Amino acid sequence: MSTAVVSVPCCLCAASSGQGRRRWKLPPPRAALVEAKPIPVPSLRGGGAGAGGDDGISGVPVLRVREFSSASALRDRADDMQAEATAMTRAADASVYTPELLVTKYGSRPIKVVRRAFEILAGLGSFAINLWLDQVKGQIDQNQRLRAIQLRKTFTRLGPTFVKIGQGLSTRPDLCPPLYLDELSVLQDALPTFPDAEAFACIEKELGYSLDSVYSSISSSPIAAASLGQVYKAQLKYSGQIVAVKVQRPGIEEAIGLDFYLIRGLGFLINKYVDFISSDVVALVDEFARRVYQELNYVQEGKNARRFKKLYADKEDVLVPDIFWDYTSGKVLTMEWVEGVKLNEQEAIERQGLNLLELVNTGIQCSLRQLLEYGYFHADPHPGNLLATPDGKLAFLDFGMMSETPEQARSAIIGHVVHMVNRDYEAMARDYYALDFLSPDVDVTPIVPALRGFFDNALSSTVSELNFKTIVDGLGAVLYEYPFNVPAYYALILRSLTVLEGLALYADPNFKVLAASYPYFAKRLLTDPNPYLRDALIELLFKDGRFRWNRLENLLVQGKQDRDFNAKDALQPVLKLLLGPDGEDLRALVIKEAVCITEAIILGSVVESYNLIPGFLRTFIPDVNAPGPLVMNTAERESMLELRAQVLRIWELLRSSESFDPSIFLPILQVLQEPEARVLGGRVVGGITQRLAARLLQQVLREPPAVSSPSF
Repeated sequence: MSTAVVSVPCCLCAASSGQGRRRWKLPPPRAALVEAKPIPVPSLRGGGAGAGGDDGISGVPVLRVREFSSASALRDRADDMQAEATAMTRAADASVYTPELLVTKYGSRPIKVVRRAFEILAGLGSFAINLWLDQVKGQIDQNQRLRAIQLRKTFTRLGPTFVKIGQGLSTRPDLCPPLYLDELSVLQDALPTFPDAEAFACIEKELGYSLDSVYSSISSSPIAAASLGQVYKAQLKYSGQIVAVKVQRPGIEEAIGLDFYLIRGLGFLINKYVDFISSDVVALVDEFARRVYQELNYVQEGKNARRFKKLYADKEDVLVPDIFWDYTSGKVLTMEWVEGVKLNEQEAIERQGLNLLELVNTGIQCSLRQLLEYGYFHADPHPGNLLATPDGKLAFLDFGMMSETPEQARSAIIGHVVHMVNRDYEAMARDYYALDFLSPDVDVTPIVPALRGFFDNALSSTVSELNFKTIVDGLGAVLYEYPFNVPAYYALILRSLTVLEGLALYADPNFKVLAASYPYFAKRLLTDPNPYLRDALIELLFKDGRFRWNRLENLLVQGKQDRDFNAKDALQPVLKLLLGPDGEDLRALVIKEAVCITEAIILGSVVESYNLIPGFLRTFIPDVNAPGPLVMNTAERESMLELRAQVLRIWELLRSSESFDPSIFLPILQVLQEPEARVLGGRVVGGITQRLAARLLQQVLREPPAVSSPSF
């Protein structure tokens, strides 16, 4: 695996009115760039946004100097919107995946279909036969590098569809040996290129301008080649901005269309004859094909990036590059250039003084926000699309394949983790309704023993020691046995998280995605007002009528590790439910626990204070350990002191939070002024009074210890 630091172009950028049109000082010439030469193409109408500039070149959009005023900001935003609309017009003829059209197109071309099927079978069959022969001869290890190269070349020869399969395998160290990972990682951005003349002609045809009127210089050969296109490094003529120009491969639609027609036909056969696969394979193929076709529309990719940047680039350690709509079309994408190192090049990252695991953790936290907060997520995060920048940021690239998690499923996933921690397998089974795995008429009762059988064994150690693959494999075994229908979004979520876990395993074989995810889950449970999550928190904290202070303490410890944790918001949703019309059951539990806490704090403080008094002074003070209203056996006294210590630790966790401010109690004080809160407070005081009175009565009725007579 190469570890040299390379300049990798971003594969997308989001629309930005701030950086997309600034005039930059021209950087010194670079050897990698050559003077842009015009290539004769037919004259096209439309294309650019705006008329000619001061240089007299008609029709070429000019990047103006940014003026920092509200009026200029509005004009710039209007210009961006106009440029985006023009780019959308250029992409009006972009293809959309339609299974019926594929059937019509290739159903009448049997010779072409058979020829392609034979190519696929011959390529993969040759690899399988050689692998089998290696096993027969006992040469599996000896020929592993040779077979890895053969598989990589086979995927490359079979085209873009199989290149994407290879990209997925290149991030799965649990499925492929290291030599295979090294070879297949080449498929991320080192694929065969197509002729530069065709690429430059495509740019001019798509944008409607000659090459030298747009770029002052452009690299003489591609900087990188991906499955669907290749990327050049260029310099915009009117601003000096260094950009990446992504150009689509010619004939790509024909190639992937035929492959999906064949794969879809295989899906029909699997649905009909393979009983142990309960999911609708054809539906999964259609969903994947639809995503790939969306990748072919670079304007849609730009809109995806703009939305992604708006949602997630607010964090200082996440970078999403900008897009230049004036020079973007359905097959050409011009975007901000990003310097960085691929996330699977650990040595190169460490040479820059960066930590791979910290970058991966940044990716995990951002992915959790994508999957569970806003629901809009990057569905293709292979190492070629994730860069470590020199200043330690994680750059997300290539936004062609995106997906969304339904709102109901986002909360259900978090609740599912809570139920797993609690080993509440009945609730776990019911979660599959909300996750859209099961139709409401399916009885989940038979599923519960299967979940218990897997997780009781898997959870024999702590949950944080589970890796994501273990859970996926275990749930997969359950899914095969029962009438589950796995939604397409779930398959993409699994792919996203397994890729990130696979990247982390390069640096640390013991890395666990679940452990790294705990702070986010804890923060959401403690602060999110969503009723589903609020109920999940109550389930986690209360069991058998008792409050589990250790669980609350663990949640606060984990939640504080999330940089967005706000102590002001902690437990507010539960407090609102407590004093609401539907909180009577919860109030009964809280009153009981509040009495115990108050007693523990008062009596525990008395006992602890007495034990701190020097021995020679205790003779002047009543002994709290002697028979009296405060007397307790040793076990009861230790339990009370532990409860008091635990409550004080929780208070210290809240107080030591970076976001702690005494004003966080103002909402609580306001709530306590409500009539319901006064009634609740009265019930707590009454409970404490009864508890102390009972202790006193117990001492009064207790028989005094027998006193032996002195012997003479």
